[in-house]
Amino acid sequence: MIRLHVPQSLASGAAVLPTLDQSRYLTQVMRLKIGEGLLVFNGVDGEWRCVITEVLKKGVVLRADEQVRPQSTGPDVELLVSVVKKSALEFAVEKAVELGVRRIRLVVTHRTQTQHVRMDRLDAIAIEAAEQTGRVDVPLVDAPAKLADLLDGWEAGRRLMFCDETGGAPAGPALQAAGEDPWAVLIGPEGGFSPEERERLRALPFTTAVSLGPRVLRADTAAIAALTLWQAAVGDWER
Repeated sequence: MIRLHVPQSLASGAAVLPTLDQSRYLTQVMRLKIGEGLLVFNGVDGEWRCVITEVLKKGVVLRADEQVRPQSTGPDVELLVSVVKKSALEFAVEKAVELGVRRIRLVVTHRTQTQHVRMDRLDAIAIEAAEQTGRVDVPLVDAPAKLADLLDGWEAGRRLMFCDETGGAPAGPALQAAGEDPWAVLIGPEGGFSPEERERLRALPFTTAVSLGPRVLRADTAAIAALTLWQAAVGDWER
């Protein structure tokens, strides 16, 4: 069934007003008519079955009839990914949402190439990925911040999976040994981490340095590989 994310509150009998683009998608692409249904979520009130009650020139009107799933969130894992080229960054955000991350933080490292980041575009990609994968939550995408600042304000109790291209422990056993605490996965820039960054990261008590194999991966590929390994070791795939 078609799924849409909307910003409005959802409750029994509530009127829901999709955007003009969403309305056109429903009526012109999917050919839905008055009385036909779809699923709607807002990241707060769970997932609701809605029906189209009006088709207007400026959009459609939905009515929320029944909650079909309560609000929930995925596993407590964040992705910290260095700002890379537009296509690679957008791909990493999309796949991270599909793989269940709760939050995406964009990171500026010593070797990060200056890039203009369209946060509105990344938010839209995260929403679309959540719609397609059946999630009822949409991960936050944070604006770029310096790696040093993120480490200075690190959340107590959250472990950091440091994907080090120069080598580390095999990811599966290392993650299982560290346990199922809240986690974050850190992916560096195309040029890798600087020696100073690598030294600091390895010295932190909450860091688990892992290897992603014998080949050097692009940042977007590394993000997918790392999150897949995390999910298989301590995520929600086995639950």
